[in-house]
Amino acid sequence: MGEFIITTTEKIPGYRVVEVKGLARGGIVRATHVGRDIMAFFKNLKGGEVQEYTQMLAEAREEALRRMRLHAEDMGANAVIGVRFMTSAVASGMAEIYAYGTAVVVERVKEE
Repeated sequence: MGEFIITTTEKIPGYRVVEVKGLARGGIVRATHVGRDIMAFFKNLKGGEVQEYTQMLAEAREEALRRMRLHAEDMGANAVIGVRFMTSAVASGMAEIYAYGTAVVVERVKEE
């Protein structure tokens, strides 16, 4: 389909929305790894960033975005506007990352 735009804004400079396809969504539940949990436990004692969890959540966000984009493409969209993330704890050591936005068809505004 070519260029696909994903943005948190409601408007895309240089484009206009020609059709709204609906809600696009993508989610993933990620569980921690025992090795990561052990490393996190020791880092928690010392304080500071727990890089293992930071990396895990970053990877989960990217996968949620990828799934949202696929959902939007299946609807015939070439952009998703108003993108938001939601995160929640599902169980001990498990987190859900959910990305959602409005799937739209946009076209470039012709310059005069």
